[in-house]
Amino acid sequence: MIPEIGAAGPITTLLAGDSTLESAEVPSLTYRMDWDGKRILSHVDALKAVEQAAVKILRTDRYEHLIYSSNYGTEWNLVLGKDRLLARSEIKRIVSEALLQDERITALEALDVAFIGDALNIYCNVITRYGNFQLRKELKESV
Repeated sequence: MIPEIGAAGPITTLLAGDSTLESAEVPSLTYRMDWDGKRILSHVDALKAVEQAAVKILRTDRYEHLIYSSNYGTEWNLVLGKDRLLARSEIKRIVSEALLQDERITALEALDVAFIGDALNIYCNVITRYGNFQLRKELKESV
């Protein structure tokens, strides 16, 4: 037997009557990734989960995987192989845009891009709701 529902329906009533849904914090508990061993181990939460998410965002190419939205990942192909002076500011934009899509990350500070030989190094301080951490990304492809 299907229960009768009023004219407003269950979803409309729930959303209109409950203001806690908008302010509810999404849990950040997730699986812990072992990047070197290419496997998943145990769980991480809070600051460690955000740190892992930031690394994963920078490792994922935007628009390459249908499982992710078009806002997820980075577009390294836009700058790899380009003039370094032009690439420096574009890399800062790409990293900021990619990481700030995560609602747990509130700001990036001291974002620095350095070219050492054929390697590209990115450093920044990531400010989150759970605390801060330093992030370093190295691309060894020709830039």
